[in-house]
Amino acid sequence: MIFLALPVFAVAGWPLKGWAIAAVLWVGAEVFALVLARLPSGADNLAAAGMRGIGTTSRALLVGIPLVIVTVSNESVGIAAAGLYAVAFTVELAVGLVTYFGAEAKA
Repeated sequence: MIFLALPVFAVAGWPLKGWAIAAVLWVGAEVFALVLARLPSGADNLAAAGMRGIGTTSRALLVGIPLVIVTVSNESVGIAAAGLYAVAFTVELAVGLVTYFGAEAKA
């Protein structure tokens, strides 16, 4: 999703630094999510479950803080990066929900 926005940024004349920042944060957040997903799950692994919960919750902070810092230092770049990240996150969430609720129930 993020990479599809590059031509839109280029044609629209929006700051490419904003796209680059959003892309780096997106890739970083996805790698972090993959690492969390590899933690063992189940009732017998309470520590891993706690780490997954804390990690998933802190993912928003790990993305939000750099976006705020960039926006304070350069408003147009920060708004472009935050807007792109918000759209990409919304699309990922929508696809995930459709996939989850559209799947057949397991027996």
